[in-house]
Amino acid sequence: MMVKLETKGKLILILLILSITNTSARRQERRQEESDGFSLGSLLAMGLCGIGAVVAAPVVLAGAGFTAGGIAAGSIASGMMSTAAIANGGAIAAGSTVAVLQSVGAAGLGAAGAAAVGSAGAVAGAAAAAAINQDEDLDE
Repeated sequence: MMVKLETKGKLILILLILSITNTSARRQERRQEESDGFSLGSLLAMGLCGIGAVVAAPVVLAGAGFTAGGIAAGSIASGMMSTAAIANGGAIAAGSTVAVLQSVGAAGLGAAGAAAVGSAGAVAGAAAAAAINQDEDLDE
């Protein structure tokens, strides 16, 4: 009778060890699958941040003072324009940051601008998703 109990105990111990090992192997496989590509959550974050950046860009520019009627007095944009004019001997260089932002504020984002802003937003979304996923991995 004693031999049978010891055998059952050993069998249970072996099954427990195999179960733990199998669970660890599944976790490693899942992490490997997730690291091979973007998860659905990462893709969703990238899409939302990309679209959000394209929608928010004109609003942010107007808030900074780059409006359709020109640069608003006393705004961040007017400070940038003043600094750029002083640096360039009184003129604003074509293609400078201030000139490009004023153009976008007045005319809106073109296709290339929307693509650039959307891409930057998607990169920000991917970075945020990666940081969140890294925090979740540390919690496990």
